[in-house]
Amino acid sequence: MTKPLSNRTQNIAASLTVAVDTLAKKLIAEGKDIVSLGAGEPDFPTPAPICEAAKRAIDQGKTRYTAPVGILELRKKICKKFLEENGLNFMPDQITVTSGAKHAVFNSLAALVNPGDEVIIPAPYWVTYPELVKWLGGVPVFVQGARENRFKITAEQLQKACSSKTKAILMNNPCNPTGTVYSRSELEALASVIVQNDIYCISDEVYEYFVYEGEFTSIGSIDGMQERTIIINGFSKSFCMTGWRVGYDASPLPIAKIIGKIQGQATHHPSNIAQYAAIGALDMGKGESLKMRETFRKRRDFMVKGIGESLKQKIAAPEGAFYLFAPVSTVFGKRKPDGTVVKDSLELCQYILESQGLAIVPGAAFGDDSCVRFSYAASDENLKQACIRFNKAIADLK
Repeated sequence: MTKPLSNRTQNIAASLTVAVDTLAKKLIAEGKDIVSLGAGEPDFPTPAPICEAAKRAIDQGKTRYTAPVGILELRKKICKKFLEENGLNFMPDQITVTSGAKHAVFNSLAALVNPGDEVIIPAPYWVTYPELVKWLGGVPVFVQGARENRFKITAEQLQKACSSKTKAILMNNPCNPTGTVYSRSELEALASVIVQNDIYCISDEVYEYFVYEGEFTSIGSIDGMQERTIIINGFSKSFCMTGWRVGYDASPLPIAKIIGKIQGQATHHPSNIAQYAAIGALDMGKGESLKMRETFRKRRDFMVKGIGESLKQKIAAPEGAFYLFAPVSTVFGKRKPDGTVVKDSLELCQYILESQGLAIVPGAAFGDDSCVRFSYAASDENLKQACIRFNKAIADLK
């Protein structure tokens, strides 16, 4: 008899965003005409200075093992970035360089969560968060942000969700999928509840450079928060380095030591070449990232107008990141051309992919079935085609 496999692993769901992107690529490889707005991947090439830094590292033979927590030079530059851009004072021993920001989220939860611990997750949320919490034996506790409040949760909601079992809150600011950005005053209100209830905060700030109005504030910079906050960031989005797989977390020293131990046993360090490329990115500065932000701003405005027309309702422009989380519940209950009824966001997305060749992600993947997510980190032509195809699919519903 074959012995059973891990229940804990079998009980977590596969990433639906990855599944949508994989299916779209498979259909394209089969010769199908597909426009994919499923993946959150900038369509720009990795900037030349980053690639040159990686090439130099190869030419100089920098291909040996380094410390499990990452190359010291890179960790020092990350500390400099935090100080200059976020007003946060970290030492290199508090930084762990990871194989992408998703890996950093896993390490952070692994350092904190015991079986039965509750982790508060504002919804809508990135698909990976609750599955990692469950994988580690924790219990996700969802707090729904109201659409009227741009999907942000309030301090009152957070207080109500806290219990004696609460270990941490896992935030994403700016948020994937909604584009929500918390202001400093909103973060201060949440921080007050976090400190009062003596819980940790994991703050995923990977879209930090893509804030369209106002300034980005890290919750770690709020009084009383740095000593209880793990900050997640990375290079994939801001520097067009998705395939390089370099992220990092910054945490209080006792937590950083545990994360280093986890990484030393599980993966060791990320690729040296990718780490030297990350050094090149930090040396390059934010110039290219800010240019991308302005391109994304124009694409955002185009998508808000284009999608809003077919849904016959005004869609709030995202404040950050590069996703449009569009409400579609008004089409639920309508019939497709074949006579079947659209019941939810998953059926709607399947119908749009099959009928129009447009791949988008159902809101159910993010904890809000009333919406669908478009990534506008795509070419202008693909976005134009996406609007045409989406509008046609909606118009065909009766």
